[in-house]
Amino acid sequence: MPRKTAAGGALIRDRGGRILFLEPTYKPTLDIPGGIVEPNESPYDACRREVQEEIGLDLAIGRLLVVDWVPAHGPWSDSLAFVFDGGVLDDAPLTLDPTEVRAHHFLSLDAAASRLRPSMTRRLSLAQHSLTTGIPTYADFGRPR
Repeated sequence: MPRKTAAGGALIRDRGGRILFLEPTYKPTLDIPGGIVEPNESPYDACRREVQEEIGLDLAIGRLLVVDWVPAHGPWSDSLAFVFDGGVLDDAPLTLDPTEVRAHHFLSLDAAASRLRPSMTRRLSLAQHSLTTGIPTYADFGRPR
């Protein structure tokens, strides 16, 4: 049977509404905390695990904001990207995993857009919209259906 990969990420904000972006060590674009789902792990559990690994915080991850289908590209098969509400951080210090994360930034989506894949910009825009409406969104490559 065909298999898809899945990933779970957290939309974490500061008090001003800016998004927590990470500079991964393994790719040139910014990303949100999260990562690939391991065998027999849910996207929600993967999100919690990856957030703890990447930024050193055991956050109470909230509700689903977006499910986005990503088409196959390069050596990667198509996948599903789940974005969950990571909440608002106060002044908790982050402990970045240096093998995965070079730096972090709190940025507006507009300020980060030039350093994001266009599909990620669309996905995060949908996630921000879901925060205000309370309704999760399904998308195909960042385009709502």
